[in-house]
Amino acid sequence: MTRVRDVARIQLVHWPALLAYPLGFVAAMPLLGLAIDVSNGETAGGPHEIYLLPALWGMAAAGHLQSMTQVFPFALGLGVTRRTFAAATALVVTAQALFLGLVLVAFGAVERATGGWGREARLFGLGVVRQDGPVTQWLAYTGPIVAVSAICVLAGVVFQRWRQTGMYLAVLGSAAVLAGFGALAKAQRWWPSIGAFLGAQPSLTLFAAGPLAIAVALGGLAWLVLRRATV
Repeated sequence: MTRVRDVARIQLVHWPALLAYPLGFVAAMPLLGLAIDVSNGETAGGPHEIYLLPALWGMAAAGHLQSMTQVFPFALGLGVTRRTFAAATALVVTAQALFLGLVLVAFGAVERATGGWGREARLFGLGVVRQDGPVTQWLAYTGPIVAVSAICVLAGVVFQRWRQTGMYLAVLGSAAVLAGFGALAKAQRWWPSIGAFLGAQPSLTLFAAGPLAIAVALGGLAWLVLRRATV
């Protein structure tokens, strides 16, 4: 475990990408929300939601792509095993997501205390999340960050294994699968049933258990590729 923590500290060499930039974005979200409201003429338009959290997920996860493409070759040069690096990556991803989730809970509390930043805007306590308490909120904020981070880790591993060709094929293949499923769902009229099913799920399932399952699956796939990745 000590070795894993040491390798995790190596990954934190680019801490601005992992923590500083996401925290800066969170702090700027109320101002960004105000700018969006002003542009839409909604500064006094009653309760409304502004969806900026997906941008935060991508920003928080991007640092892990950098870990796989830059820190991984360096760590192997120091004699770090692939298994240790993978464990350290999982530790960093989890710790970052939990920390940012806690920050989002705090900003959500400020949002409620200020009446939606003084204009009934909701950037953190989104109705779609249906958070019922601080712990549920924390897990609901954490889950998507972990899942998107797993996507970036897998992308970085694919790049290390197959370079640009692998990335192009992965993107095109993923787009083809998603487009094919979308077309099939439309042809079979599955979307109403899918929407009803998702809408009936509790927050912990949609935003914690579901993303965690996705992260575990993608993490397992990343490990299978990482075992043969070269530098």
